[in-house]
Amino acid sequence: MLATIWFWLVAAMLTMYVVLDGFDLGAGAIFPFVARTDEERRTVLQSIGPVWDANEVWLLAAGGSLVLAFPTLYASSFSGFYLPLMMVLWLLILRAIGIEFRSHVENAVWRPFWDVVFFAASLLLTIFLGAALGNVVRGVPLDAQGYFFSPLWTNFTTRGDRIGILDWFTVTVGVTSMLALVHHGALWVALKTHDPVRARANKAAAWTWPLLLVAVVLVTGFTFRVQPHVPEHLRAQPAGYLLPLIALIGLGASFWMRRKGRELGAFFGSVAFLVGMLLSVSFGLYPYVLPATNGVDASLTVNNAMASSYSMWIAFVWWIPGMLLVIAYTTFIYRGMRGKVELREDGY
Repeated sequence: MLATIWFWLVAAMLTMYVVLDGFDLGAGAIFPFVARTDEERRTVLQSIGPVWDANEVWLLAAGGSLVLAFPTLYASSFSGFYLPLMMVLWLLILRAIGIEFRSHVENAVWRPFWDVVFFAASLLLTIFLGAALGNVVRGVPLDAQGYFFSPLWTNFTTRGDRIGILDWFTVTVGVTSMLALVHHGALWVALKTHDPVRARANKAAAWTWPLLLVAVVLVTGFTFRVQPHVPEHLRAQPAGYLLPLIALIGLGASFWMRRKGRELGAFFGSVAFLVGMLLSVSFGLYPYVLPATNGVDASLTVNNAMASSYSMWIAFVWWIPGMLLVIAYTTFIYRGMRGKVELREDGY
């Protein structure tokens, strides 16, 4: 029971990270297309400036909770995903310094250089994070000790002992993730800015939406093929179909609200879509936390990857006040930046 609780706590924290930091990444991915002057670029950056680093607290919280609750999973993931994890770390660093460094020097080369760094790092992160999720869904070639190694790519197959981090399935999930976060970020920028940036952001969301719908249909079908445990678990627990239904309703609401000019409603429709999709994946995978492609017996589950019960109880006692502080801080920051962004001279 305690392991199941921690499974859903970690899933909820990762979902919060994707929802919150997802619009930061999406805003970066559309940055050069919606902001064409320095003032417009500063406006987009100010729309995420007060919160982008606070949003990453949820990633740190999820990572820390993973160590406490499922240390075997943490150790196994780093054994096989070391290279891609380092790449993600460097992209996070480059995105941060791209935001913070651009306005330190007024120069015709300096600012455009860091703008490109911010855009490229944000775009690649939207793909890499999706590919990481694809690897978890597909599974990895775990050995008897729960460790594995996968090169960045091999022959792009999804089964066997020689599968890579990148294959046709994980790349598809990565592209779907990119479309979802670009759509999410475009709706956020439209919510927080005035014309002409707002109009361009709405146009980016309009172009992305049909592509995202097609990608979601494809990746759902591919998931059922690559990871048969997902449809089996859904058939065994039909209540789980409510989660993808929430995602579809959210995706439809984001389209309808955007067409009606209701920017806040469109953004929250995108939030519902992301929450529904990510929790659907979590529900479909349970009780697996890292499936094995070379046999069910080698898979890591909530039971064989968990820490001792005593450690998990102690962690849970400390988790509650820690999360209350994070929620209070997040609420305070977002309440302070309500409404449209007004460009400040001392801003980004």
